[in-house]
Amino acid sequence: MKTSDFVMYSTQWCGYCKRLKSMLKADGIEFTEIYLEQDPDAVTIVERVNKGNQTVPTLVFSDGMAMTNPSMAKVKEKLSSLK
Repeated sequence: MKTSDFVMYSTQWCGYCKRLKSMLKADGIEFTEIYLEQDPDAVTIVERVNKGNQTVPTLVFSDGMAMTNPSMAKVKEKLSSLK
């Protein structure tokens, strides 16, 4: 997968984020990660996608679609649709 297929918005303390990152890395899926604590613009994006909530992990794909705390199966399904 290309790094540009999706961006994962996360926090450094989020257990769900750590779990998903671990699974993605184990499957060799590359992604760009942005921590909300380090990027104020990321907070705005995550809140817009999640109806005002700062819920992570939030993934935003290259086609503009977003998923919040998705399963690996959902991520893989979406990535295959981007090909």
